[in-house]
Formats: sequence, structure tokens, C-alpha cells
Amino acid sequence: MRRRQFIAILGGAAASPLLARAQTRQRMRRLGVFMYLVEQDQESKSYIAALTARLKELGWTVGNNLQVDYRWTGGDAARIRQYAAELVALAPDVILAAGGSHVGPLQQVTRTIPIVFVQVADAVGGGFVESLSRPGGNATGFTNFEFDISGKWLQLLKQIAPRIRRIAVLRDPINPSGAGQFGAIQALARALHVDVSPMNLRDATQIERRISEFAGRPNGGLIILPNSLAIVHRELIIAVAARHRLPTIYPFRYFVTGGGLISYGPDAADQYRRAADYVDRILKGDKPADLPVEQSTKVALSLNLKAAKALGLEIPPTVFALADEVIE
Repeated sequence: MRRRQFIAILGGAAASPLLARAQTRQRMRRLGVFMYLVEQDQESKSYIAALTARLKELGWTVGNNLQVDYRWTGGDAARIRQYAAELVALAPDVILAAGGSHVGPLQQVTRTIPIVFVQVADAVGGGFVESLSRPGGNATGFTNFEFDISGKWLQLLKQIAPRIRRIAVLRDPINPSGAGQFGAIQALARALHVDVSPMNLRDATQIERRISEFAGRPNGGLIILPNSLAIVHRELIIAVAARHRLPTIYPFRYFVTGGGLISYGPDAADQYRRAADYVDRILKGDKPADLPVEQSTKVALSLNLKAAKALGLEIPPTVFALADEVIE
């Protein structure tokens, strides 16, 4: 064997244990994911795909240097409490929590494990952070609805269905942002000559009965607030609203692609992509208290012409001009 080859072999042999030890020292980090949807939901899959793709770009690969523990509640209040305790017991390095109804129960269990939240409407009002610029505790993240959007829902619904005189606002009472969103709608109701009333729903069994009761009188419409119950049971809500010919506005695009009339709201998947950056920063040593809460940057209006035709509605040119997407 030539002398140069022999030295190279010796050098490689010496380096191998060092490389192995370096790889061993790279500690597996643990991420908890606390979701209001069910695992089989197509929206769940798109959100998790956005999250994991961005984490991979940042150097975090599931099974290599990152372990992910999921809990899917389907919006069930009992599961929310149970799974919040389960995730905290696993002692993850950080927890990603979706929705205000999930952040509160988490903070009741832990004030030390970092929490990155997404799809939260009122982080300050919900008590999750001290302020948007200086969260101050163990949570930070991304808000998806400013309260002025709530008033926009009422305005758009009145524009697209001018004969409406009564509006029921479907909300989940355990969602802390629901009261503020309803208040913003109520503040505009008199000027638009409509009566608004809350429709508090705690489980799926109430959805069909309460909407059907409301539809018993003419000139009604619905505003669906963003909450886990409505999102999980969106197919039922869309079907019941269509059956009773109730013009309805929704908070997310996928309600419209699923047959709903109109939606105005943010790109939810974008928040999961952005949340991955905060997860990365926390895993690298940043504190949630020092990371400002950020707001949605993408808001879109979607229309479903087939649904409008079934309701006998003609979309005004002013609404058409605002639309980011028109579904034929």
C-alpha cells in the first residue's frame, strides 16, 4: 500500500468516531401540535404540510432532529382539556396551538413551556399575551382577524343580499374572541337596518335545529364566526344554510369551495408557514416573551356563483370588483 493511501485511511478512521460523537450530540427536539380539526380533514393536511415544509427549509426534519406529537380535538371541549394536559406532560420544547379555544386551556396547564399560536383573533383580550408588541409570557404567535373584519362580513352580506333584515351570528361561546367579533357586527347593524342576534352552539347536535328554527321567519341570513365547531362541521352548516335558502358569509375560502356563498378572511396555511419560523427561533434560544405577535398579511374575498344562483341572488358589480376568486 502506498504511504499516501495509508495516511488517508488512518485519518478517516480517526475522524469517524469524532463524526459519530458529533451526530450523537445533536439532541432530538420535541414539538407538540395542538389542532382544533380532525386528522383526516383536508385542511389539517394542508396546514401540517405547510408547517413541516417550512421547518425542513429551516433545518428541522421529522425523525432526524425533530419529534412531533400531535393532538387532534375536533373542537370537543372535553378533548381540549384532556389533550392540553397530555401534551404538557410530554414536556415538549415548544407547542404549536391552533385557535383561541386551545391556547387558554394550554396556559392553564403550563406557564413555562413556550407556545406559538396561530388562528387567534384576540390574543390580548383572550389573556394569552400582555400586548402584541411585548407578549411578556410563554406565548406568542399570529392573529388572523382584526375586529374591523367582523364589520366587513356584515357589510358584504348586506350588499350581496340586500333584502336581509335579520342575521344570526353563529359562534362558539368557549372561543374568547367571539364576544368582540359579535360586538363589532352589532355596532354596524343599526346603520344597515338589520337585527343581529348571537347563535351560541356548543356541539354539532344543535347546529341543524338552531339554524332551522331561525329560518322559520323570512329575510334571514347568517354570519359564521371563525371557531373550531363551525370549521369541523362546515359541511353540515353549508348544507343546512342552503336548504333553508339563507345567504351566509364565512370566514375562510374553503367554506366557499365546499359550496358556501361568500367568504372573507385570511390565508390560514400562511400562518402555519410563518409559525414555523417562530418555532425555529424558540428552538434556537429565543423567548416567546420577546417575539411580537404578528397579524395576517393576506386577506381574500371568494364568491361562489353557483350558490348565488341557487339563492336567486345577483352579485353586485361592486362586490365582483372586490373579489379575489370567483368560483363558477
